Amino acid sequence: MEQRISLITLGVDDFERSRRFYEQGLGWVAKDAPDGVVFYQLPGIALALFGRDDLAQDAHHPIDGRFSGITIAINERTEADVDMVLTQAAAAGATILKPAEKVFWGGYSGYFADLDGHVWEVAMNPFWTINDDGTLTL
Repeated sequence: MEQRISLITLGVDDFERSRRFYEQGLGWVAKDAPDGVVFYQLPGIALALFGRDDLAQDAHHPIDGRFSGITIAINERTEADVDMVLTQAAAAGATILKPAEKVFWGGYSGYFADLDGHVWEVAMNPFWTINDDGTLTL
């Protein structure tokens, strides 16, 4: 099997509210939106929003209300870009969990929770390259 992730699906409590957060709040553009799901094309990967209960049923995994231990990261080229994304997310209703700050590994990072509690890190890592097409090279 090849080492890759093709799609990340977030289970959301209120589909239309979450879609507004990503599209109007963060400025993302939907690539496809069949009934009850929306897909966003990202560099080299896609993100989907799907009703949380529907996703739990589809995966045969009950919702238990605990933090999953999974975060999703948006890597930016500069500290100013990190600050801009966190500001944009907060203005759209996200909860800032950790304001951006210089971190022990030499970068700059902060966290927000989207409207459904999914945890996103926004970071600038001086040791990684964000390519012109937006993909990440370690």
